[in-house]
Amino acid sequence: MEISVEITSEVYQGQFGEFTITKDDRLSVIVYRSALAIAALCFSIGAMLVLWQPSNPDVLSLLTWLYLGFMIALGVALWTIHIYLAVLHRALQIFWAIGAIATVSVMLYFPESLAIAIYDHQLALLGIGFSFAALTGIFFKETFCFNRFETKFLTPLLPVLILGHLANILPIAIERGLLGAWAILFVIFAVRKVIQAIPPDIGDKSVFAYLKAEKQRSL
Repeated sequence: MEISVEITSEVYQGQFGEFTITKDDRLSVIVYRSALAIAALCFSIGAMLVLWQPSNPDVLSLLTWLYLGFMIALGVALWTIHIYLAVLHRALQIFWAIGAIATVSVMLYFPESLAIAIYDHQLALLGIGFSFAALTGIFFKETFCFNRFETKFLTPLLPVLILGHLANILPIAIERGLLGAWAILFVIFAVRKVIQAIPPDIGDKSVFAYLKAEKQRSL
């Protein structure tokens, strides 16, 4: 006797109709969160090394690889994140691309290590800063959608630290404190994302379908 098993998905009621969450939807969230976790790990390890052993040649070399890992993971996160506003999503991806191009350019142009070049040369930080603007966009989105306490601090912290360093108005002690806070809060954010339920990160799929249909009608 042949037995057939039908697997059904839970139906959710969205703003513009019903929708279901597929296996691919869940996979994209897992990839997004995994990428954020890798980015947080790479950045936080790098930040701690900067704070504890800033002049160690071996540390400076390791920082380059940690930053490249951070950049790649951030790019994956921006590719898989769910954002209703397509324009904002594309803008964050463009910011990341500018930061990635600037990173490669800095590595090719300046003879010193990537970390020293970023810290000492305003032009280098200005270009690479676009990638941090993209990360700030993720923190802002998470604050707006989930009201997370850590992203409420991270959203203004990043521009304050980077712009403050560019303008040379922050004492070294303040910069070190902000960098340490960034590293700790980033890890807290990544850990909380890992244990969060998956459906909220997917969002209201009926809104995505509605916006897609509106775009097609406008063509």
